[in-house]
Amino acid sequence: MTTSTSTDQFDRPLLGISLMLGFCLLIPFGDALAKLLGPYLSVVQLLTLRFAIQGLILLPIVALTGRPWRASGKTLALIILRTFMLILGIGLMFTSLLYLPLADAVAIAFVMPFIMLLLGHWFLKEEVGLRRLNACLVGFIGTLLIIQPAFAEVGWAALLPLGVALDFALFMLVTRQISATTDPIGMQALSVPIALLVLIPLHFLPLDLPALDWVWPSLDIWGLVLIMGCVGTVGHLLMTWSLRYAPTSTLAPMQYLEIPAATLVGWMIFGDLPGPLASLGIAITIAAGLYIILRERAMLKARSATRPEPDQAPPAAE
Repeated sequence: MTTSTSTDQFDRPLLGISLMLGFCLLIPFGDALAKLLGPYLSVVQLLTLRFAIQGLILLPIVALTGRPWRASGKTLALIILRTFMLILGIGLMFTSLLYLPLADAVAIAFVMPFIMLLLGHWFLKEEVGLRRLNACLVGFIGTLLIIQPAFAEVGWAALLPLGVALDFALFMLVTRQISATTDPIGMQALSVPIALLVLIPLHFLPLDLPALDWVWPSLDIWGLVLIMGCVGTVGHLLMTWSLRYAPTSTLAPMQYLEIPAATLVGWMIFGDLPGPLASLGIAITIAAGLYIILRERAMLKARSATRPEPDQAPPAAE
């Protein structure tokens, strides 16, 4: 599965920003639907139906447009690993929403940029200066402020979004390894049969676990499931296509709009609003995350503008 670089890549930033805005508004709505469905359907059933609907949407698109969607060798192995991580991340998020308000779960999961920065430093040997490390520390403190009241109320379930953050940080690292040589829509379409081959057999395991139950939904539940699957699929397509028209450094700060969007959706549907301590933690987390993103952008601009001579040392990381 290969794709070539489009000639219009990164030349329409406003379109890219608009697409990312659509993603930030849709995904909290999809999470809210999963939270509504949680009392009626098991987590594994929600995942199975979500990927099935994704397949119903994407596989015809792949067939009609002739997009490449097959892979082999290392690329296939990474796509399989990526799909497992996607299943785990969505499953943890759906489970956390059984216990936590929508805004709290989303905000805690936004510790992901800090984890990605540290993983990039440890595994990809990327330079991380003292300022960004301090911003990571501040961001973690903000996350703890969100977790503390949630932990007091629901216990260990408040830590599930941290698992979401770690999983999706690794998910993004794997995606980064294959994104240059794979078609995004084809890659997401190929994830469907892989995910279903994992999820469907789980329903037949001789285990008495509520997470594995299968309940035939009523018509109104089917309607919510269909909307959830469509929202999740379209939302991720919007994010994928936004990267075609604008660079990550332009789009990354916008992703934090997902937190106020989740707060608004949570209030409108469930009447939930973060408490004072959690609100302070959300503000600190957003500020620290935006600082890291803006600092990354400044460092990239500095490196591109400053090309040291062979006998000169490169600028120090900050």
